[in-house]
Amino acid sequence: MKDARVIFAGTPEFACASLSALVDSGVVPVAVLTQPDRPAGRGKHIMASPVKRYAEKHGIPVLQPVTLREDGVVSDLAALEPDVMVVAAYGLILPQNVLDIPSRGCINVHASLLPRWRGAAPIQAAILAGDKFSGISLMSMTAGLDCGPVFIASQIEIADDETAGSLHDKLAKLGGDLLARHLDDILENRIEAVPQDETVATYAPKIQKPDAQLDWSRSASELERQVRAYNPVPGAFMFAPADAAQAEESLRIKCWQAQSVEDISAMPGTVVASGADGIVVACGRGALRMLELQLPGKRRIAAREFSNQLDLVGRVLG
Repeated sequence: MKDARVIFAGTPEFACASLSALVDSGVVPVAVLTQPDRPAGRGKHIMASPVKRYAEKHGIPVLQPVTLREDGVVSDLAALEPDVMVVAAYGLILPQNVLDIPSRGCINVHASLLPRWRGAAPIQAAILAGDKFSGISLMSMTAGLDCGPVFIASQIEIADDETAGSLHDKLAKLGGDLLARHLDDILENRIEAVPQDETVATYAPKIQKPDAQLDWSRSASELERQVRAYNPVPGAFMFAPADAAQAEESLRIKCWQAQSVEDISAMPGTVVASGADGIVVACGRGALRMLELQLPGKRRIAAREFSNQLDLVGRVLG
């Protein structure tokens, strides 16, 4: 159905991959819904979303309502007479009167193997949990949170060194490919949506910055997954005494790469070694070898360079 009238709703780079795949396949949306321009980056300059920038480059009309609950917004969407709305990481909840507008319903490109990891942060949740697989689900949207029936899903393996950033990029491409390949099948009723099993559903809530703080009482394997799950955003972090004799002063240090190692006989949080091969910290079980770190306001550096700048051996990290 290359002539299908499609509204696309999405905001970040993840969504842009699906929009691009649609356009490349010959399906150009009649309009794009995306979040309003907001401050971003260190300078907090007002920036358009990746989806808006792509849409404007390709001459696709852009709508940026602050909310979808205003009558005027609903009327504008209805006036477009869409056959289907495709949603990918849009960032706003679609109320029922919006879900009811497209004659063929709304399809969500979700970055997990539903019903596992419904919610805002499925990529990070999969890594944190130590899942062996992730994937993309094309889902028929309902008023509940990611609980609609699934048309089709495709899985990929999560690598042992996978970060949220690398998994995001793989899933973004997979989502675009899956959408472009099967949108016609969905609209032509060649694929039947299968209800999710509610008894095995899990949830991935929105990430808060405190979630990324390393708790040294946990196992090294858990902390190693935490480092990968919060790379690149918001970045796993810890607090270290600025001076061994002045524990009340602390530095907020980010860790971008680490690996779990053998057990260490020391109080959790104690830095037991520091050198070219990493900075080793005792954990509740095992130890974490930190390989890439970052001091406040500085660039990321390897453990060798970090150890030359700041000797943490003997200090207890918080």
